[in-house]
Amino acid sequence: MSSSKVLIIIGDATETLDTMYPYYRLQEAGFEPVVAAPEKRLYQLVLHEVKPGWTITKEWEGYTLKADIAFADVNEEEYAGILFSGGRAPEYIRYDENLVRITRHFFETNKPVASVCHGVEIPAYADCVKGRRMATVPKCKFDLEVCGGIFVDEPCVIDGNLVSGRTFHDNGHYVGPWIRMLVEAREAAMAGA
Repeated sequence: MSSSKVLIIIGDATETLDTMYPYYRLQEAGFEPVVAAPEKRLYQLVLHEVKPGWTITKEWEGYTLKADIAFADVNEEEYAGILFSGGRAPEYIRYDENLVRITRHFFETNKPVASVCHGVEIPAYADCVKGRRMATVPKCKFDLEVCGGIFVDEPCVIDGNLVSGRTFHDNGHYVGPWIRMLVEAREAAMAGA
C-alpha cells in the first residue's frame, strides 16, 4: 500500500470548496490527492449553497477538475484514505458498483475516511453507516438515518476511522483531524517497514 495517495471522489456538480480545500490541504501535508470519478475526464464543479432568503439550495458553476482515474480502474489497496465530497454528484454516482466496492474497502480496512455534506449518500448506499455517528448537511439526515447511521449536527464528528462535517463551512474543523489520521497511519506504516 502506498501511504501517500488519497482518493477524492467526485462527479459532475461536486461542490467546489468541499473538494478543493481538502485537495490542497492533502498536498500541503505531503499526500498525493488522486481524483476519482465515473470516467477519466474533465468534471464541472459547482458552488452549492442556500442563498439568503431561499429555502432550497442554488448552484452556480465553479471550477472544472480533471479526474485522474475512473472508478473501474481504482485499486483501492494503493490508497491511504478517501474523501467523499459533497454537492449534487453523490446522489448520482453512488449507484456505481465500482464506487460501492471502493467505499466498502475503506470502511472494512479501517483506513481514514472523510465525508462532507451530500458525500454521506455514498457510504450510506454502500451500507457502511450502520451505527456510525456522522455530520452531514441537515437535508441528508434522512439518507443517513434510513441506512442506520446517527446524525450529529456538529462541525466535526469523529467515529473511529470516519471524520465528517456538515458543509464546506466546516472545512476548518473536520479536514485537519482527518489529515492527522492520515499522517498517523503513514508514520505507522513507515515505522513498520
